[in-house]
Amino acid sequence: MTRLGVNIDHVATVRQARGAVEPDPVAAAVLAELAGAHGITVHIRADRRHIQDWDLALLRPTVKTRLNIEMAATQEMVDIARQIGPDVVTLVPERPEEVTTEGGLNLIEQVDVIGPAMGELSQAGLEVSLFIDPDSRQIEAAGQLGAQAVELNTAAYAEAAPLGLAEWKDEFQAELNNLIESARQAADCRLRVLAGHGLTYRNVRPVSDIPEVEELNIGHNIVSRAVLVGMERAVRQMLEAMNGPAD
Repeated sequence: MTRLGVNIDHVATVRQARGAVEPDPVAAAVLAELAGAHGITVHIRADRRHIQDWDLALLRPTVKTRLNIEMAATQEMVDIARQIGPDVVTLVPERPEEVTTEGGLNLIEQVDVIGPAMGELSQAGLEVSLFIDPDSRQIEAAGQLGAQAVELNTAAYAEAAPLGLAEWKDEFQAELNNLIESARQAADCRLRVLAGHGLTYRNVRPVSDIPEVEELNIGHNIVSRAVLVGMERAVRQMLEAMNGPAD
């Protein structure tokens, strides 16, 4: 069974739109775990557009599964990770003007930044994952840098199937095959393999079925459905979309 990490950033996005106290992402994390989520993911950005520092402080003692903090490879963020002590730190690229993460890390060009950040995090006893595009050069670089895991960026796959599966499209098959081959290569490099970005209830199953993929991180689509049906039901429905009905 593929595990599910629920990204609760956009619960905080709704809260910050009014500068209010609700909805509370920490409460959303509790509901997601009760519904069967295997982990909670948050991305703390330099501009604090959604998740805030106090959210991390409250999430650390609250999350009972695995807390994964996504962050840029800056000294500010490394210091925050060392203070909070999440189960996993996922290093991601970040640009101030982007709406959402636009691609994976370029490990080849950014090794002088990524390497030292990984070193500090590892010295603090934190597991480090790298968010990268499904590209053989980036996977090889992740292995050489000593990462424990990679999260393959599924954005191109999701864009090839925006409204659901499209097996008859060459682009769909090409992007899915790229993920399959990249997951296999990452596993051969002794990296744990995760995936995520843009996955929906309609297109998630083929990615979930890739044998090497241990866990998917999904946020926006779950939170969007949770607005209509509630967080617990939305998480259960995503688990079913990923793995089929529960026994």
